[in-house]
Amino acid sequence: MGKYTLLVLTNSVAGREDEFNDWYTNQHVPDILRIPGFVAAKRFRIASEQVMAGQPKWKYLALYEVETDDLKGALADMVARGGGPAMPISDALDVEGALATIYQAI
Repeated sequence: MGKYTLLVLTNSVAGREDEFNDWYTNQHVPDILRIPGFVAAKRFRIASEQVMAGQPKWKYLALYEVETDDLKGALADMVARGGGPAMPISDALDVEGALATIYQAI
């Protein structure tokens, strides 16, 4: 079985951080974990100290563990659910600024 990590970098809409975090933790993560193949999730907030100078673009990181023999199907399922009743998307999420990338374990 293939093992992958989906890395998602996000920000909230200005002034809606509490709403964003409530939705992400209590609604979005459980919705994602109902998708077959998605087995675990962790969320992070950027630390005040960084290795490199400058302000990183994203404040939040989510890591999802994915275990599947059909990665394409699992990702297609996630995309199909996005914004629908099975996985509503909060308007407190800065969708345009989000980044999602999948990595395969080596």
